[in-house]
Amino acid sequence: MQPTKAALLVGCGLALTACKVKDPPPITERWVDNFSRDEIGRNYFVGTGSLEPSTGYQLKNGALSARGAHNKPLWLRKKLPRNVRIDVTAWSTEARGDLKLEVFGDGSSFDPDGGGYTSTGYVFIFGGWYNSKSMIARLNEHGKDVVERQLPKVEANRKYRWRIERIGKVVTWFVDDMTTPFLRYEDPRPLEDAGHEYLGFDNWETDTWFDDLEITPL
Repeated sequence: MQPTKAALLVGCGLALTACKVKDPPPITERWVDNFSRDEIGRNYFVGTGSLEPSTGYQLKNGALSARGAHNKPLWLRKKLPRNVRIDVTAWSTEARGDLKLEVFGDGSSFDPDGGGYTSTGYVFIFGGWYNSKSMIARLNEHGKDVVERQLPKVEANRKYRWRIERIGKVVTWFVDDMTTPFLRYEDPRPLEDAGHEYLGFDNWETDTWFDDLEITPL
């Protein structure tokens, strides 16, 4: 007999880190998710420790909707390769923009109270702070260890194709143009190994969407 969700929650103490749920295998070859299904599924969980789906994330019309999640990432439970290419389509229906992804995080952290949130990985933000700037931040998006730019701004309902690559110590982010970097970050102390192996979709309040995720080892 399979355990109920309630039993799993009790057994895990509401924390997946203490749970016996087996993680999917790490990504060792090209992996794709087009979100063309009814439920998010057990390849993901929200950074609250809950096994239940979050109201901040749901699948609609073959895409992942992220809205009002308040920095509780939807973590992919598969470990990322050390050197990797991540392709994803991202857009917002609002002029506020604020498209957000976390890469090489610990796969479980989240903002518990709506206050300051320090990531465990690299944070990619397009059109943050009311569409005033975009950045790659190492751990703390409100800190100084960032590279950023002010333009272009996110256009409402325009779909952008992102590519994020890490090769060695260099993290490169492309938006639509796959030959000219949107932003580039060289990290003398790369975030790697235990605690820095997962991808998370993230969101604060705006209506944002993601689709056609591809992860390729390099």
